[in-house]
Amino acid sequence: MNLNYQGRLSVLAALIMMTTVSMGAKPAVPNPVLVLTSIEEFSSQGKSWTRYRYEIFNAADYSNDLFAPAPALPPCGNNTRAARTWVTLYDDRGKQLNQFCSLGSKGDLNKIWFSLESGKLPPSWVYVELNDRQTNQKYKSNLAETVQ
Repeated sequence: MNLNYQGRLSVLAALIMMTTVSMGAKPAVPNPVLVLTSIEEFSSQGKSWTRYRYEIFNAADYSNDLFAPAPALPPCGNNTRAARTWVTLYDDRGKQLNQFCSLGSKGDLNKIWFSLESGKLPPSWVYVELNDRQTNQKYKSNLAETVQ
């Protein structure tokens, strides 16, 4: 292929633009994959409870930056150093079951849970939502069961 001077400049400009775009592009944040890991009975304040423990199967795909303290963002109650990303568990109808506003790293995504008083019927399905408060992006998981 024989390109004239202007043609070579056009090709060079396109290559520079493609390289700049690809170098500056951030990897996409995946939706979480929620998995039930265990169900346990415990007692607290004279009552019996059932705790449903979950993990985010693809937690390793997230950056720890998502869970860094974010004092410039609104606090979580009295916690003025709440994490940038809050993690909320919901039942299949959208009712909040538990919220984690101070996870310190992506590894903590494997320690999320909700509890119900023993004998209370759990929802059939639950999901989790990661809310990156810095970018106003939300990442919603699959529906996960509450029985093993």
